[in-house]
Amino acid sequence: MAEKKKSKAEIELEQRIGELTQDLQRTRADFENYRKRVDSEKEQARATGKVQAISKLLPVIDNIERAIAHTPKEIADNKWAQGVTGLVKHLEKSLEGLDLHRINAQPGDSFNPELHEAIQFDEEAEGEHEVIAEEMQPGYKLGTDVMRPSMVKVTRK
Repeated sequence: MAEKKKSKAEIELEQRIGELTQDLQRTRADFENYRKRVDSEKEQARATGKVQAISKLLPVIDNIERAIAHTPKEIADNKWAQGVTGLVKHLEKSLEGLDLHRINAQPGDSFNPELHEAIQFDEEAEGEHEVIAEEMQPGYKLGTDVMRPSMVKVTRK
């Protein structure tokens, strides 16, 4: 079988097809990079919005918890007062659905500067270990990141 010699037009056509194929591959790669960048920007915008919304809710939660903590004993068994207490629990459960969790800061727990912010320190206490004496304001983690550290009084044991 004799090999047919390609004409100049066929060679030019093959070159043009090769160039167009490369252009198409580049365009596909550019589009894929664009799509990934847009997806990343959308995710960042969602995360930023989530953080901003939660940041605005935390002071509301703090105020409700303070109000509950100072509920007069004579109305503690009142249905309305119990409803307000249930409201906080419901709100916290909803926030957990957003991956927001309270930081554990119970009296006697070890003080961790990554999770807790010491706002008072018992200078007269003696001991080897710094521990939490009292939680003044709860802290929260969003996923694995500290959104707001717990404000605590620290003592030594």
